[in-house]
Amino acid sequence: MIKQLLKSVREFKRDAILTPLFVVLEVVMEVAIPAVMALLIDRGIDAQDMGQIWKYGLLLIVCAMLALVFGAAAGTYAARASTGFARNLRHDMYYAVQEYSFANIDKFSTGSIVTRLTTDVTNVQNAFQMCTRIAVRCPVMLLFALVMAFRINSELALVFLAVLPVLAVGLGVLMRLVGPVFERVFKTYDRMNTVVQENVRGIRVVKAYVREEHETEKFKGVSGLLYREFSKAQKTMACSSPLMQFCMYACMLLISWFGARLIVGGSMTTGELTSLFSYAMQILMSLMMVAMVFVMITMSRASAERIAEVLAEQPDLHDPAQPVNEVRSGDIDFDHVDFSYKGEEGKLALRGVELHIKAGQTVGILGGTGAAKSTLVQLIPRLYDATHGTVRVGGVDVRDYSIAALRDQVAMVLQKNVLFSGTIKENLRWGNENASDEELQRVCRLAQADDFIRQMPAGYDTHIEQGGTNVSGGQKQRICIARALLKKPKILILDDSTSAVDTKTDALIRKAFAEEIPDTTKIIIAQRVSSVQDADQIVILDGGVVQAVGTHEELLAGNPIYQEIYEQQTRKGGEQ
Repeated sequence: MIKQLLKSVREFKRDAILTPLFVVLEVVMEVAIPAVMALLIDRGIDAQDMGQIWKYGLLLIVCAMLALVFGAAAGTYAARASTGFARNLRHDMYYAVQEYSFANIDKFSTGSIVTRLTTDVTNVQNAFQMCTRIAVRCPVMLLFALVMAFRINSELALVFLAVLPVLAVGLGVLMRLVGPVFERVFKTYDRMNTVVQENVRGIRVVKAYVREEHETEKFKGVSGLLYREFSKAQKTMACSSPLMQFCMYACMLLISWFGARLIVGGSMTTGELTSLFSYAMQILMSLMMVAMVFVMITMSRASAERIAEVLAEQPDLHDPAQPVNEVRSGDIDFDHVDFSYKGEEGKLALRGVELHIKAGQTVGILGGTGAAKSTLVQLIPRLYDATHGTVRVGGVDVRDYSIAALRDQVAMVLQKNVLFSGTIKENLRWGNENASDEELQRVCRLAQADDFIRQMPAGYDTHIEQGGTNVSGGQKQRICIARALLKKPKILILDDSTSAVDTKTDALIRKAFAEEIPDTTKIIIAQRVSSVQDADQIVILDGGVVQAVGTHEELLAGNPIYQEIYEQQTRKGGEQ
């Protein structure tokens, strides 16, 4: 895990290496200061020698200034390395998510990915900075200060060795108790982010059903749980401070007691005792900082594991070694296709699909809710791979194509239409970023979107809010259809994409398709018979199985499912 995360340091390796180097130099200067102070007291002040006072006084100033310079350099390089590391980590995670297939994305909730890209990365960034500075400074300071303390008086320095095991055991117990709590905390963060996202995204529904109080209670519940978990962790970690204070004051009292006896006995000078106090403070402060590092590492370990999980997730869809880069035609063939979302044989969403569509044909797909209509068409642009059997486009297995080349020739308007914040033009140019204004207007006329766009205050430059909240459902669908047409695809898939438009507009869109893009294979998933009755083929799906394929007349004459749907919708008042 650590090795994987450290790959994101990259161009900031130099800063990450220079940081501990300057930290060590800073520690050397800080450890030298008490030793120089002892000489100043013993050889200058006690001996009443002004020459020695000036000599060691200037040396103290030099050590202090060097410590300041080295400390500032270490801080600068540490900040640059940690922020750069965090930037690269977010970059790597974001691009990893972009490479995911739908199957990979299904493993993570949106709230979880957001938490990992924000809170978790910040925790790891702080831990990385502490590891390059504090985690280096503390053991080096501890070692150097102990060496200097033993040089002054080895017997008195044994006081530190007696206290260290007590502190180490206490901190170890605290870390063991608090680790699982932090793991639960970050899972609760995921839940809270999900609650907030759902509420903000569905705020209109919340208000329409007067469910503000329910949503508030839901948020209070998860927020309260987060508070309780964090409080528990912080209360546990708060025990480290009294433990540190106890060890610190115990050391001070013991050093004072034994040091005073040694001075009276003449085996220790006042300056040496003074420097020993300084080294005691440095040793104990180092231990206290070690405790802080342990806390941060404990917190960040859970975050690091969650980040590594995103980076380690391997896309299950890959380009072949020698991919086909050209889709010759819009022919589509399903040969004995089975599909399961989790690859489990006993939970097949599609079973034994045998379907052949010629280029330029219009194919309608009908079926009840959960019939796997969307699942079927998602296999064509290889959003998922078939579990068994073969899906071919243009006579070539979709797994033999370059994924980018295949998807570039298969335009798909999904059930959940998505518009991004920006102008209508910017949203349309997702289909073709180099399209001219004339091309934009042409596809909008085909999708019956040109009229309402021109009636907007800024026309095609009208700003679309995030999620397309300032346009109606039917307008959003037509903009998304126009965006798909702009790709000039060989295959156009409309997944229930005209459900929010009236029957007249729906008919005009289908008429425009027939006249303007006759060579494009058109697959229309619909709930209305009127949307597909003019299709060359109509596919009836039921429970993931193709029950029948035929024209409107053929199915009306011989298929009970189609007959039932038709009768329900054409009965007086039944047609939508």
